[in-house]
Amino acid sequence: MLKEKNVDEVWENCLRIIKDNINYQSYKTWFVPIKPLKLHDHVLTIQVPSQFFYEWLEEHYISLLKKTIKKELGHDGRLEYSIIMDNSENEPGPFAIHVPTTERKATANPSISMPIDLNRSTSKEIPNPFIIPGLKKIKVNSQLIESYSFDNFIEGDCNRLARSAGFAVAEKPGKTAFNPLLIYSQTGLGKTHLSHSIGLQVKNNFPEKTVLYVTTDQFINQFIDSVKNNNQNDFIHFYQIIDVLIIDDIHNLAGKEKTQDVFFHIFNHLHQKSNQIILTSDKPPVEMKGLEPRLLSRFKWGLSADLQIPDLETRIAILYKKLYNDGIDVPKEVVEYLAYSINTNIRELEGALISLLAQSSLNKKVITLDLAKQMIDKFVKNTSREISIDYIQKVVCDYFNIPIEMIHSKTRKREIVQARQLSMFFSKKHTKASLASIGLHCGNKDHATVLHACRTVNNLVETDKQFRQFVEELDKRIKL
Repeated sequence: MLKEKNVDEVWENCLRIIKDNINYQSYKTWFVPIKPLKLHDHVLTIQVPSQFFYEWLEEHYISLLKKTIKKELGHDGRLEYSIIMDNSENEPGPFAIHVPTTERKATANPSISMPIDLNRSTSKEIPNPFIIPGLKKIKVNSQLIESYSFDNFIEGDCNRLARSAGFAVAEKPGKTAFNPLLIYSQTGLGKTHLSHSIGLQVKNNFPEKTVLYVTTDQFINQFIDSVKNNNQNDFIHFYQIIDVLIIDDIHNLAGKEKTQDVFFHIFNHLHQKSNQIILTSDKPPVEMKGLEPRLLSRFKWGLSADLQIPDLETRIAILYKKLYNDGIDVPKEVVEYLAYSINTNIRELEGALISLLAQSSLNKKVITLDLAKQMIDKFVKNTSREISIDYIQKVVCDYFNIPIEMIHSKTRKREIVQARQLSMFFSKKHTKASLASIGLHCGNKDHATVLHACRTVNNLVETDKQFRQFVEELDKRIKL
């Protein structure tokens, strides 16, 4: 009789019984992914996606499985697992091992070990075993900040690759080559904003998907709590059912060996299921220290995209976007002054704008360039501003009262040429930029033109007293 039974039909009959005796979420999580492989000599072999999956079934559902198999296959019916194992360093790919079911009884789910009427649905639903008290709120709350959307993320040359990749991921989470997507940059350049944007877009496109944003420090603390409470399995399972997992500052896992090991298995499980993983870091994988090589190698599977320091136009656009969202009007020269003065960190740039607005509101003063200079200069000093080529050009043009656009033009008027040469001279003196980079920022000139400009300024300083005073005064203003 058994030989006439089809393995798929047998398993479908088993699933109908199982579905009647557990809640839907448990059924969907633990039984839908199982694949029936073969039926031979009263032994049903099923394939499970991981070792952890097998252990969870044996610990929580073994009584239900045995009773179901025996009802379907008779008293001699038995169950065998085919477990998909992750490849080791020397294996070419995933492989499977076959393990018979144990003689244990379910200990972690008392409601299953009770007598079950296999011919009808149970009236008492088994409680969901994976909601950890410390994570219950996170399970229903993605922890995403609504204002960190793609609409509020200003695109520029500095972030175009990362933003484009992030948007592609949001349109097809887990279905692109960008899995994992690792976004890295210095602090304050928009990693967190972009990662939230992806999560928000996924929720908008796929409301049924579970999206979770969590910092690495939160992840570490939750794991420590799970160890203390002896519910590590609950912790692992919680993260393994997330559709889109966003972990901020993954470099903070450095030195945390046990947490790295747990994350390694969570990562593998999510990746095998084609669930999307998004990570942020302050450095690329090749520069990360204190992380296991097997973990770093997985970070390199997808795409690593960096966010660079925004150029002047992008900084101005960021300020205008924030002002527009807040419904505030600020003079153009003030916005430009802020963008020129703070050039290495978007967070500091927005902080300076907020400080200026607060100063104006509290003291009931109109926002003017003079007020901005008084307040922002102090702010910039306190944040150890790094002198940039853009800032030098601004100071030089203000000193000679000429539009900054003229520095980038091809005009050969004497006063413009002089201002351009001074900008090159001070850029070489006060920045670490190469001659080619300086020339590019000063009218798209080559490095030979920059060298000629520096020699010309040095010669005039030695021979022209008035010009030397210009240079000394400008140098003081630049270093203020």
